[in-house]
Amino acid sequence: MLTIVFIVAAYLLGSVSFAVLMSKAFGLPDPRSYGSGNPGATNVLRSGKKAAAVLTLLGDAAKGWLAVFVAMQFTARDEQGVLLVAAVVLAVFLGHVFPVFLRFKGGKGVATALGVLLALNIWLGLGALATWMLMALVFRISSLAALAAAAAAPVYAMALGLPREWVLASGIMSLLLFWRHKKNIQNLLAGKEARIGERSRV
Repeated sequence: MLTIVFIVAAYLLGSVSFAVLMSKAFGLPDPRSYGSGNPGATNVLRSGKKAAAVLTLLGDAAKGWLAVFVAMQFTARDEQGVLLVAAVVLAVFLGHVFPVFLRFKGGKGVATALGVLLALNIWLGLGALATWMLMALVFRISSLAALAAAAAAPVYAMALGLPREWVLASGIMSLLLFWRHKKNIQNLLAGKEARIGERSRV
């Protein structure tokens, strides 16, 4: 019963869209109505309101971190506990990508995944963040940085010797991130992908 409660709570927490909430708070258009149409920090940044984008990023990351952190505090580090944490990882991430509050049309999950990784293991999260930052600084393309960090995360998890269930969960998140970025990948290959900070007509 406790397992179901944790998983459902994690999914519902993940379903909270900070992009939509912050846009309403700052009087901005719905992030689903402009740019990429994605309710995430990068698209909110295209509105020109950096504070809203930063708060979106922090909120989406925090909900991923909180769900996993709480699960880890209330479960033992035995096989069942490790499996529960892995399930919570996927539940909060899927909540963001397929949120019940937004008719299952959510964000791409980059910030939420980062929060999840930081909760699982601080070095895992920092490694993924460093990968994102390096790629973002060099190429100034958010999607490319996200894809690089997603590809690296399961590798870092294995290198750190984390439980195989957590490695698998991070791998599933990475695959879903690639799937959610399929349009971005097409734009990257065509040389049409938007760069960080570019504004869209709203």
